[in-house]
Amino acid sequence: MHKRKYIISFVAILLIGGALYAGNQGNHQAEQQEQQTLIKNKSALSKPEDKQGTPVNQNQSSQTTKPSNTNDTSNNKDTSNNKDTSKSKDTSKSNNPSKSKDTSNNKVTTPASPGKTTSFVNSYKVEHVVAEPKSHTVLVNKTYRLPEGYVPPDLVYPNVPFTFVEKVDKRKMRKVAAGALEKLFAGAKRDGVMLAGVSGYRSESRQTTLYNNYVKRDGVKAADTYSARPGHSEHQTGLTIDVAGSNGKCAAESCFAGTKEAKWLSKHAHEYGFIIRYPSGKDAITGYKYEPWHLRYVGNEIAKTVTTKQITLEQYFGNTVEVSR
Repeated sequence: MHKRKYIISFVAILLIGGALYAGNQGNHQAEQQEQQTLIKNKSALSKPEDKQGTPVNQNQSSQTTKPSNTNDTSNNKDTSNNKDTSKSKDTSKSNNPSKSKDTSNNKVTTPASPGKTTSFVNSYKVEHVVAEPKSHTVLVNKTYRLPEGYVPPDLVYPNVPFTFVEKVDKRKMRKVAAGALEKLFAGAKRDGVMLAGVSGYRSESRQTTLYNNYVKRDGVKAADTYSARPGHSEHQTGLTIDVAGSNGKCAAESCFAGTKEAKWLSKHAHEYGFIIRYPSGKDAITGYKYEPWHLRYVGNEIAKTVTTKQITLEQYFGNTVEVSR
């Protein structure tokens, strides 16, 4: 009887001990799982997050954390020698006003090659001083003027007849133009056309006097259609001359257009390097009325192009004129 009680008690003790042991093991496993979870969560909290809050793999570093010797040139270009194309070019040193950028419309005006009809400006509202006043191709008009007080360097008296006998400044021309004029007069004479000079070189002071007198007589608006303001006259270049018939009839007058002399000049002047500077129907471009007597020396090549294409010197040069300011 007592022996049975001991056996029952021993079994009960074993059962209770086993239960206690199993419970302890479960608690220990739970503690381990909880600890692992905490470690995992802590590790997750230490990772950088993207903009959406999703943990980013540590191997996927941002562009700023890549090593300097990386081969990924897409995100780490060396821009030390790269050109900054976002900035507009500095055209302050340019002598060509058409090359500057129009920042109001973000457009660039690219000059056309000389000889091609293109855009141009011819108004006293915009004034530039030409960079090469001594060039025989210099463009002088209401926009482009000569330097103040400019005097051509090689003025000579061409050996041709004039409508007057005095040896005064208005008989003079630049040497290259004077030589060409002598050939032109000789060519006209061979064709039975007798020409005479009327007015060649004109100083800036003389032009000032003439222009002011015209303004007093006709007003500024009218004077600007047939007379240049000081510094803007082609006569000051020494490359221009007004001509007439040897008898002086219709000299510098509209009736000259109907003379045989005017017709010969219109047909042959370019063969000697001259152009009719202010042709008929082009006053909106040149800024002046038709002057069939006004010859300008530009050289054979340009003279031929301007004449055969029936364009003006403004249209020939367009916006390619170099200026000093």
